[in-house]
Amino acid sequence: MRMQRRQFVLGALGAAAAGMSPLARAAAYPERPVNFVCPWPAGGTADMTMRALCSVAAKALGQTIVVENKAGASGMLGLKALASAKPDGYTIGQIPISVTRFAQLGNVQLDPLKDLTYLARTSGQTFGIAVRADSPYKTLKEFVAAAKAAPGKLTYGSAGIGGATHVGMEEFALAAGVQLNHIPYKGGAPALQDLLGGQIEALADSSSWAPHVKAGKLRLLATWGEKRTQEFADVPTLKDSGYDVVVDAPNGIGAPRGLDAAAEKKLREAFKVAAASAEFADACSKIDAPLMYLDGPDYEKYVAAVYRKETQLIERLKLRELMAKG
Repeated sequence: MRMQRRQFVLGALGAAAAGMSPLARAAAYPERPVNFVCPWPAGGTADMTMRALCSVAAKALGQTIVVENKAGASGMLGLKALASAKPDGYTIGQIPISVTRFAQLGNVQLDPLKDLTYLARTSGQTFGIAVRADSPYKTLKEFVAAAKAAPGKLTYGSAGIGGATHVGMEEFALAAGVQLNHIPYKGGAPALQDLLGGQIEALADSSSWAPHVKAGKLRLLATWGEKRTQEFADVPTLKDSGYDVVVDAPNGIGAPRGLDAAAEKKLREAFKVAAASAEFADACSKIDAPLMYLDGPDYEKYVAAVYRKETQLIERLKLRELMAKG
Protein backbone atom coordinates (compact mmCIF):
# COMPACT_ATOMS: atom_id res chain seq x y z
CA MET A 1 0.00 0.00 0.00
CA ARG A 2 2.84 2.40 0.92
CA MET A 3 4.61 1.54 -2.33
CA GLN A 4 1.47 2.24 -4.35
CA ARG A 5 0.95 5.57 -2.57
CA ARG A 6 4.59 6.55 -3.22
CA GLN A 7 4.30 5.66 -6.90
CA PHE A 8 1.10 7.69 -7.13
CA VAL A 9 2.77 10.76 -5.58
CA LEU A 10 5.82 10.49 -7.84
CA GLY A 11 3.59 10.06 -10.86
CA ALA A 12 1.58 13.13 -9.90
CA LEU A 13 4.74 15.18 -9.46
CA GLY A 14 6.05 14.03 -12.82
CA ALA A 15 2.79 14.92 -14.50
CA ALA A 16 2.84 18.33 -12.85
CA ALA A 17 6.40 18.93 -14.01
CA ALA A 18 5.58 17.84 -17.54
CA GLY A 19 2.63 20.19 -17.60
CA MET A 20 4.55 23.11 -16.08
CA SER A 21 3.98 26.31 -17.98
CA PRO A 22 6.90 28.05 -19.73
CA LEU A 23 6.64 30.89 -17.21
CA ALA A 24 6.92 28.47 -14.29
CA ARG A 25 9.91 26.73 -15.88
CA ALA A 26 11.60 30.09 -16.48
CA ALA A 27 11.02 31.06 -12.86
CA ALA A 28 12.69 27.82 -11.75
CA TYR A 29 15.83 28.41 -13.86
CA PRO A 30 18.50 27.24 -13.25
CA GLU A 31 17.45 23.79 -12.05
CA ARG A 32 20.81 22.11 -12.76
CA PRO A 33 24.48 23.06 -13.26
CA VAL A 34 25.29 25.51 -16.05
CA ASN A 35 28.08 24.67 -18.51
CA PHE A 36 30.56 27.46 -19.29
CA VAL A 37 32.69 27.11 -22.45
CA CYS A 38 36.11 28.75 -22.09
CA PRO A 39 37.71 28.82 -25.58
CA TRP A 40 41.25 28.95 -24.19
CA PRO A 41 43.56 26.40 -22.52
CA ALA A 42 43.31 25.67 -18.80
CA GLY A 43 45.73 27.64 -16.66
CA GLY A 44 46.02 30.64 -18.98
CA THR A 45 45.14 34.23 -18.11
CA ALA A 46 41.67 34.06 -19.70
CA ASP A 47 40.92 30.76 -17.96
CA MET A 48 41.99 32.15 -14.59
CA THR A 49 39.80 35.25 -14.78
CA MET A 50 36.81 33.37 -16.20
CA ARG A 51 36.93 30.82 -13.36
CA ALA A 52 36.98 33.60 -10.77
CA LEU A 53 34.04 35.27 -12.53
CA CYS A 54 32.03 32.04 -12.74
CA SER A 55 32.66 31.22 -9.09
CA VAL A 56 30.89 34.41 -7.99
CA ALA A 57 28.16 34.19 -10.66
CA ALA A 58 27.36 30.65 -9.50
CA LYS A 59 26.60 31.91 -6.00
CA ALA A 60 24.32 34.59 -7.43
CA LEU A 61 22.49 31.97 -9.55
CA GLY A 62 22.31 29.44 -6.71
CA GLN A 63 23.66 26.76 -9.03
CA THR A 64 27.07 25.37 -10.02
CA ILE A 65 28.81 26.69 -13.15
CA VAL A 66 31.09 24.05 -14.68
CA VAL A 67 33.96 25.49 -16.76
CA GLU A 68 34.86 23.46 -19.86
CA ASN A 69 38.03 24.36 -21.76
CA LYS A 70 37.55 23.96 -25.52
CA ALA A 71 40.64 25.61 -27.00
CA GLY A 72 41.72 25.88 -30.62
CA ALA A 73 41.54 28.06 -33.74
CA SER A 74 42.35 31.26 -31.82
CA GLY A 75 39.32 30.85 -29.59
CA MET A 76 36.89 30.15 -32.43
CA LEU A 77 36.53 26.40 -31.77
CA GLY A 78 34.95 26.95 -28.36
CA LEU A 79 32.90 29.89 -29.57
CA LYS A 80 31.44 27.83 -32.43
CA ALA A 81 30.46 25.12 -29.93
CA LEU A 82 28.79 27.77 -27.78
CA ALA A 83 26.82 29.27 -30.66
CA SER A 84 25.67 25.81 -31.78
CA ALA A 85 24.36 24.76 -28.35
CA LYS A 86 20.72 24.63 -27.32
CA PRO A 87 19.60 28.12 -26.19
CA ASP A 88 18.18 26.91 -22.87
CA GLY A 89 20.51 28.82 -20.55
CA TYR A 90 22.55 25.75 -19.62
CA THR A 91 25.39 26.46 -22.06
CA ILE A 92 27.07 29.84 -21.85
CA GLY A 93 30.67 30.91 -22.38
CA GLN A 94 33.33 33.47 -23.16
CA ILE A 95 33.14 35.45 -26.40
CA PRO A 96 36.53 36.52 -27.84
CA ILE A 97 36.07 39.92 -29.52
CA SER A 98 38.25 38.64 -32.38
CA VAL A 99 35.13 36.88 -33.72
CA THR A 100 34.25 40.24 -35.32
CA ARG A 101 37.36 39.86 -37.47
CA PHE A 102 37.56 36.09 -37.97
CA ALA A 103 33.91 35.89 -39.05
CA GLN A 104 34.60 38.39 -41.84
CA LEU A 105 37.80 36.61 -42.85
CA GLY A 106 35.96 33.28 -43.11
CA ASN A 107 37.87 31.57 -40.28
CA VAL A 108 34.66 30.71 -38.46
CA GLN A 109 31.19 30.06 -39.89
CA LEU A 110 29.34 32.28 -37.47
CA ASP A 111 27.67 35.69 -37.60
CA PRO A 112 28.43 37.58 -34.37
CA LEU A 113 25.58 40.01 -35.10
CA LYS A 114 22.95 37.25 -35.40
CA ASP A 115 24.10 34.01 -33.75
CA LEU A 116 24.86 35.05 -30.16
CA THR A 117 23.13 36.49 -27.09
CA TYR A 118 25.32 39.01 -25.27
CA LEU A 119 25.16 38.94 -21.46
CA ALA A 120 28.09 41.04 -20.20
CA ARG A 121 31.40 42.55 -21.24
CA THR A 122 33.76 41.94 -18.35
CA SER A 123 37.43 42.93 -18.69
CA GLY A 124 40.12 43.79 -21.19
CA GLN A 125 43.67 42.62 -21.71
CA THR A 126 47.01 44.37 -21.39
CA PHE A 127 49.02 44.12 -24.60
CA GLY A 128 52.48 45.48 -25.18
CA ILE A 129 55.71 45.46 -27.19
CA ALA A 130 58.66 43.91 -25.37
CA VAL A 131 62.32 43.45 -26.26
CA ARG A 132 65.22 41.80 -24.45
CA ALA A 133 66.91 43.78 -21.70
CA ASP A 134 70.13 43.79 -23.74
CA SER A 135 68.36 45.06 -26.87
CA PRO A 136 69.76 48.26 -28.41
CA TYR A 137 66.18 49.66 -28.43
CA LYS A 138 65.62 51.41 -25.11
CA THR A 139 62.53 53.33 -26.24
CA LEU A 140 59.74 52.95 -28.78
CA LYS A 141 61.21 55.91 -30.67
CA GLU A 142 64.49 54.02 -31.13
CA PHE A 143 62.59 50.89 -32.19
CA VAL A 144 60.69 52.86 -34.87
CA ALA A 145 63.90 54.57 -36.08
CA ALA A 146 65.60 51.18 -36.52
CA ALA A 147 62.60 49.84 -38.45
CA LYS A 148 62.64 52.86 -40.77
CA ALA A 149 66.37 52.44 -41.38
CA ALA A 150 65.95 48.79 -42.42
CA PRO A 151 62.42 48.18 -43.81
CA GLY A 152 61.19 44.60 -43.33
CA LYS A 153 64.25 43.49 -41.37
CA LEU A 154 63.28 43.98 -37.73
CA THR A 155 61.52 40.82 -36.50
CA TYR A 156 58.68 40.46 -34.05
CA GLY A 157 56.71 37.44 -32.86
CA SER A 158 52.98 37.15 -32.20
CA ALA A 159 50.51 34.46 -31.14
CA GLY A 160 49.47 33.88 -34.76
CA ILE A 161 48.26 35.40 -38.01
CA GLY A 162 45.06 37.42 -37.71
CA GLY A 163 45.01 37.48 -33.90
CA ALA A 164 44.82 40.61 -31.76
CA THR A 165 48.57 40.87 -31.26
CA HIS A 166 49.37 40.49 -34.97
CA VAL A 167 46.67 42.90 -36.10
CA GLY A 168 47.51 45.40 -33.35
CA MET A 169 51.20 45.38 -34.24
CA GLU A 170 50.47 45.83 -37.94
CA GLU A 171 48.09 48.70 -37.14
CA PHE A 172 50.87 50.32 -35.12
CA ALA A 173 53.38 49.73 -37.94
CA LEU A 174 51.01 51.39 -40.40
CA ALA A 175 50.58 54.38 -38.09
CA ALA A 176 54.35 54.62 -37.58
CA GLY A 177 55.10 54.27 -41.29
CA VAL A 178 57.33 51.23 -40.89
CA GLN A 179 57.47 47.71 -42.28
CA LEU A 180 58.24 44.90 -39.81
CA ASN A 181 59.04 41.21 -40.32
CA HIS A 182 56.24 39.26 -38.65
CA ILE A 183 57.08 35.79 -37.27
CA PRO A 184 53.80 34.01 -36.37
CA TYR A 185 53.70 31.36 -33.62
CA LYS A 186 51.07 28.92 -32.39
CA GLY A 187 50.47 30.92 -29.24
CA GLY A 188 52.19 33.59 -27.18
CA ALA A 189 54.24 31.17 -25.04
CA PRO A 190 56.60 29.91 -27.81
CA ALA A 191 57.00 33.46 -29.12
CA LEU A 192 58.01 34.59 -25.64
CA GLN A 193 60.58 31.79 -25.38
CA ASP A 194 62.11 32.75 -28.72
CA LEU A 195 62.37 36.38 -27.62
CA LEU A 196 64.12 35.30 -24.41
CA GLY A 197 66.39 33.07 -26.48
CA GLY A 198 67.26 35.84 -28.93
CA GLN A 199 65.63 34.28 -32.02
CA ILE A 200 63.40 37.33 -32.56
CA GLU A 201 63.97 41.01 -31.76
CA ALA A 202 60.59 41.94 -30.32
CA LEU A 203 57.36 40.41 -29.02
CA ALA A 204 53.77 41.62 -29.37
CA ASP A 205 51.71 39.83 -26.74
CA SER A 206 49.41 40.14 -23.75
CA SER A 207 50.96 40.25 -20.29
CA SER A 208 53.03 37.04 -20.68
CA TRP A 209 56.06 39.35 -20.69
CA ALA A 210 55.17 40.94 -17.31
CA PRO A 211 57.14 38.67 -14.93
CA HIS A 212 60.19 38.84 -17.20
CA VAL A 213 60.00 42.63 -17.33
CA LYS A 214 59.84 42.71 -13.53
CA ALA A 215 62.78 40.28 -13.35
CA GLY A 216 64.87 42.53 -15.60
CA LYS A 217 65.11 40.05 -18.49
CA LEU A 218 62.87 42.05 -20.84
CA ARG A 219 62.17 45.72 -21.50
CA LEU A 220 58.62 46.94 -22.16
CA LEU A 221 58.58 49.65 -24.83
CA ALA A 222 54.85 50.45 -24.88
CA THR A 223 51.44 49.18 -23.83
CA TRP A 224 48.40 49.33 -26.10
CA GLY A 225 45.52 50.37 -23.84
CA GLU A 226 43.64 53.66 -23.61
CA LYS A 227 45.52 54.42 -20.37
CA ARG A 228 48.80 53.36 -18.80
CA THR A 229 48.66 50.26 -16.63
CA GLN A 230 48.93 50.39 -12.85
CA GLU A 231 51.73 47.83 -12.84
CA PHE A 232 53.83 49.59 -15.48
CA ALA A 233 52.80 53.21 -15.02
CA ASP A 234 56.18 54.49 -16.26
CA VAL A 235 55.72 52.78 -19.65
CA PRO A 236 53.94 54.92 -22.30
CA THR A 237 50.96 53.78 -24.30
CA LEU A 238 51.03 53.88 -28.09
CA LYS A 239 48.77 56.95 -27.86
CA ASP A 240 51.25 58.61 -25.47
CA SER A 241 53.89 58.00 -28.12
CA GLY A 242 51.87 59.73 -30.83
CA TYR A 243 50.15 56.75 -32.50
CA ASP A 244 46.35 56.65 -32.47
CA VAL A 245 46.16 52.89 -31.82
CA VAL A 246 44.31 51.25 -28.91
CA VAL A 247 44.02 47.46 -28.52
CA ASP A 248 42.44 45.98 -25.40
CA ALA A 249 40.41 43.03 -26.80
CA PRO A 250 37.82 42.88 -24.01
CA ASN A 251 36.38 39.54 -22.92
CA GLY A 252 32.66 38.97 -22.64
CA ILE A 253 30.05 36.43 -21.65
CA GLY A 254 27.38 35.16 -24.01
CA ALA A 255 24.98 32.40 -24.95
CA PRO A 256 23.42 31.03 -28.15
CA ARG A 257 20.88 33.23 -29.92
CA GLY A 258 17.28 32.55 -28.90
CA LEU A 259 17.88 32.42 -25.15
CA ASP A 260 14.71 32.62 -23.05
CA ALA A 261 14.19 36.19 -21.80
CA ALA A 262 13.81 35.18 -18.14
CA ALA A 263 16.99 33.06 -18.20
CA GLU A 264 18.82 35.90 -19.96
CA LYS A 265 17.73 38.34 -17.24
CA LYS A 266 18.96 36.05 -14.46
CA LEU A 267 22.30 35.47 -16.17
CA ARG A 268 22.83 39.17 -16.80
CA GLU A 269 22.09 39.95 -13.17
CA ALA A 270 24.43 37.19 -11.93
CA PHE A 271 27.36 38.29 -14.10
CA LYS A 272 26.80 41.95 -13.22
CA VAL A 273 27.31 40.98 -9.57
CA ALA A 274 30.32 38.81 -10.48
CA ALA A 275 31.98 41.51 -12.59
CA ALA A 276 31.75 43.94 -9.64
CA SER A 277 33.10 41.45 -7.09
CA ALA A 278 36.37 41.69 -5.20
CA GLU A 279 37.24 38.13 -6.30
CA PHE A 280 37.07 39.04 -9.97
CA ALA A 281 38.90 42.34 -9.46
CA ASP A 282 41.68 40.47 -7.67
CA ALA A 283 42.02 37.91 -10.51
CA CYS A 284 42.21 40.72 -13.07
CA SER A 285 44.74 42.71 -11.06
CA LYS A 286 47.12 39.74 -11.08
CA ILE A 287 47.46 40.08 -14.86
CA ASP A 288 46.95 43.88 -14.95
CA ALA A 289 43.69 43.45 -16.89
CA PRO A 290 41.40 46.50 -16.83
CA LEU A 291 37.79 46.05 -15.68
CA MET A 292 35.50 46.97 -18.59
CA TYR A 293 31.98 45.93 -17.60
CA LEU A 294 29.03 46.54 -19.91
CA ASP A 295 25.54 45.06 -19.52
CA GLY A 296 24.20 42.83 -22.31
CA PRO A 297 22.44 45.40 -24.55
CA ASP A 298 25.37 47.85 -24.41
CA TYR A 299 27.82 45.00 -24.95
CA GLU A 300 25.91 43.99 -28.09
CA LYS A 301 26.15 47.57 -29.40
CA TYR A 302 29.87 47.56 -28.67
CA VAL A 303 30.36 44.32 -30.65
CA ALA A 304 28.48 45.83 -33.62
CA ALA A 305 30.74 48.91 -33.52
CA VAL A 306 33.89 46.73 -33.39
CA TYR A 307 32.55 44.68 -36.31
CA ARG A 308 32.32 47.86 -38.42
CA LYS A 309 35.82 48.92 -37.36
CA GLU A 310 37.20 45.48 -38.26
CA THR A 311 35.65 45.72 -41.73
CA GLN A 312 37.75 48.82 -42.38
CA LEU A 313 40.84 47.37 -40.69
CA ILE A 314 40.76 44.21 -42.80
CA GLU A 315 40.87 46.31 -45.96
CA ARG A 316 43.43 48.84 -44.68
CA LEU A 317 45.89 46.23 -43.44
CA LYS A 318 45.18 43.86 -46.36
CA LEU A 319 44.62 41.06 -43.84
CA ARG A 320 43.26 38.60 -46.38
CA GLU A 321 46.50 38.85 -48.33
CA LEU A 322 48.60 38.56 -45.16
CA MET A 323 46.73 35.43 -44.05
CA ALA A 324 46.98 33.89 -47.51
CA LYS A 325 50.77 34.26 -47.33
CA GLY A 326 50.80 32.45 -43.99
